[in-house]
Amino acid sequence: MGGVSRRAFTVAALSAFTLVPEASAATPGPAKPAPPRSAAAGMRGMWLATVANRDWPTRAGLRAAEQRAELIEHLDNAVRHRLNTVILQVRPTADALWPSAHEPWSQYLSGSQGRDPGWDPLGTAVKEAHARGLHLHAWFNPYRVATHDDPARLVSSHPARKNPGWVVPYGGQLYYNPGLPEVRAFVQDAIMDAVTKYEVDGVHFDDYFYPYPVAGQSFDDGGTFGTFGSGFATQADWRRDNIDRLVRETAQRVKDVRPAARFGVSPFGVWRNAATDERGSDTRAGVQTYDDLYADTRKWVREGWIDYVVPQLYWNIGLDGADYAKLLPWWAETARGSRTQLYVGEALYKSGDPAQPAAWQDPAELSRHLTLAARYPEVRGHVYFSAKDVADDRGGAMTRLAADHYTQPAAAPR
Repeated sequence: MGGVSRRAFTVAALSAFTLVPEASAATPGPAKPAPPRSAAAGMRGMWLATVANRDWPTRAGLRAAEQRAELIEHLDNAVRHRLNTVILQVRPTADALWPSAHEPWSQYLSGSQGRDPGWDPLGTAVKEAHARGLHLHAWFNPYRVATHDDPARLVSSHPARKNPGWVVPYGGQLYYNPGLPEVRAFVQDAIMDAVTKYEVDGVHFDDYFYPYPVAGQSFDDGGTFGTFGSGFATQADWRRDNIDRLVRETAQRVKDVRPAARFGVSPFGVWRNAATDERGSDTRAGVQTYDDLYADTRKWVREGWIDYVVPQLYWNIGLDGADYAKLLPWWAETARGSRTQLYVGEALYKSGDPAQPAAWQDPAELSRHLTLAARYPEVRGHVYFSAKDVADDRGGAMTRLAADHYTQPAAAPR
């Protein structure tokens, strides 16, 4: 899409990138029946992605009035499908969809990084979402600086230009180095600028922490490890501690500034395979968040560091190697007894896509996901990737899902 690989621009595609074989659908195993619960009070969310103009705006450089009209249409679509939450990507590449005191305006608005688009997208989104009874969560990507690896293409005032030692090129992209304490503080300051200014209902991280592995390449932070890694047995342990600190500190700062806002993360759907760790899931995924992204997502849930978790379970029921029906109970068990609310990330973008396995050609596949999830009281809702696919409703999958499960008007998520 526009020369940017799916791996580079979409949280959904990254979760589809696991190296697992496809297989025909199988019947899910039995689950313990759950007590009745109201779907009306659960999370019914959709991600609204801005990186590479995935969902919105449809292209960079639209007039302010056109951008605003497109945004409003997405909010109206959420209401039309009886959703209650929109998760808007407001910091896709170390930039901003609001007048930030720390980072430049996003190029995905005006077409040129740093150029004022002539309006305040985040402020408008919060106001218009609330006017429609929707919650608005602000979605931040912590460490991605650019989907290319040329610092000279960044606007001259960009913090990455002013602090080149913060930046690591890797896999054709630029990233802030998570091991630098000053980077961690800056990322939080950039996020808190928005949280302080706007009455957001949530603060949201996606699945990007350390970057997804690229064959034959290594993330060049050995010098940083040498400086800050004393006391850690391995570089991997130190990297996980860096991400742990980001999560804990961000959660506390959000709570201090906006106590009613909730802090959540939507990680890749596999923490670890059982073959790697007996506590892991019955999967054979090619990516494990603990080992490859250095994100100990299970610990964040078990320790209650985050208010909610939305694992991206972007696979069909019965898929060999990453079966939705096996991952769902694993996450339910992980969340059981913790303070962290469990919602499930759903791959609406796969429904009706001819490039996807046969299971996704059936518009009832996602409806079956919700039927299965209803057996687990820990599952308190679902979030759909993404807004463009909600609007397109390819094959009628979203309409079918809403007719089967969202017959009641949406209440505020809890």
